[in-house]
Amino acid sequence: MWSYEKRLEYPINIKQKNPTLAAMIISQYGGPDGESAASMRYLSQRYSMKDRRVAGLLTDIGTEELAHLEMVSTMVHQLTRGLTIEQIKGTPFEAYYVDHTAAVWPMAAGGIPFNACEFQSKGDSITDLVEDMAAEQKARTTYDNLIRLTDDPDVLEPLKFLRQREIVHFQRFGEALSHVQDSLDSNNFYAYNPQFDKCNKK
Repeated sequence: MWSYEKRLEYPINIKQKNPTLAAMIISQYGGPDGESAASMRYLSQRYSMKDRRVAGLLTDIGTEELAHLEMVSTMVHQLTRGLTIEQIKGTPFEAYYVDHTAAVWPMAAGGIPFNACEFQSKGDSITDLVEDMAAEQKARTTYDNLIRLTDDPDVLEPLKFLRQREIVHFQRFGEALSHVQDSLDSNNFYAYNPQFDKCNKK
């Protein structure tokens, strides 16, 4: 079980409403490279990760991604809380409002709902860790894009924090990949594919 502290990982106190920015930031809630996919990816992969130390890393990072999901949803909520219809009309948030009012719902900035097909859990340590590293870089790029779209310090600082955590996660997954690769040798490198072993071992 987890020990839950009732506070955000990084404080968020957005004073200015901005429905247009909320419609962009929602992508890190339920978009292709967002926090929903990240948390489910790592918390799913941990079960088939043969190296228990790396499985622990996936659990830790997957849990932190849930905290990031909470941060992103808080940002969207604060950017849209108490909006009037006049403030919504003519913004990218208008189409979202039709289906969800100002509730938080997982989707990409382009309007595509969250889809579990956006992440993988393959059961092969190298495959999964390479995917994890790529996922962290894609999330980092998305945060870079969001940072370019605002000059509100109340929004910028949490985005910068989240971006930095993507960089740290990328580094940790890189270390985990090196650890897994170092533990392989000619006798077990293809242990994940018994059919390949059968054809290639004497």
